[in-house]
Amino acid sequence: MTTETTNRQAPFLRDPTGREHRLGGEMITIGRAVECDLVITSKRVSREHARIRRDGWRVMLEDLGSTNGTFLNEERVLAPAALHDQDQIKIGDVVFVFHDPDITYRDTLFPELEIDLTAGVVRVDRQAVQLSPKEFALLAYLHARSGEVCSKDDIANAVWPEYQAGVFDYQVENLIRRLRAKLEHDAANPQVLLTIRGLGYKLVTRGGGIRE
Repeated sequence: MTTETTNRQAPFLRDPTGREHRLGGEMITIGRAVECDLVITSKRVSREHARIRRDGWRVMLEDLGSTNGTFLNEERVLAPAALHDQDQIKIGDVVFVFHDPDITYRDTLFPELEIDLTAGVVRVDRQAVQLSPKEFALLAYLHARSGEVCSKDDIANAVWPEYQAGVFDYQVENLIRRLRAKLEHDAANPQVLLTIRGLGYKLVTRGGGIRE
């Protein structure tokens, strides 16, 4: 594998050997062909396999119609995807880790949340997280009301419809605590799942999405 750049401040890929491949310029191509900026000599890699390019302040990963696909955090790239610090990119049998030296504290602090209701999949910073059925029901309910304060009673009725005798506050609080531990970078200082004292809870999202 080879690459050339002199920009030490540029983002870079780290390969399994620990070697750093700087991403200088506006775009680099990755593939088996010697004309590529980063060459991987593997039969599982197409001649022009993938491309990494700048789009304003973002760095985008694209698959170039490769036979075996390009994978970002273990999911196949089907459309251009923005890269984040510590993302894993798999091309053929090689796994690179993306690093961005200029990443800001603000960008790393706020989790990026995505919910796929149909598939029952939740991702935080594009990494899949495993939720129990009640945790998923709570998150889906709060996400449908993003930015709104939801009372404990409203949450209890939505998440435990089978309980006719009522739900205790501690059950809601425990479920909130478990979900927060899976969504937040620092559960002690939540940024996404907020407690509104005396009123209930509110989900705040930025940059994530929800799919029906």
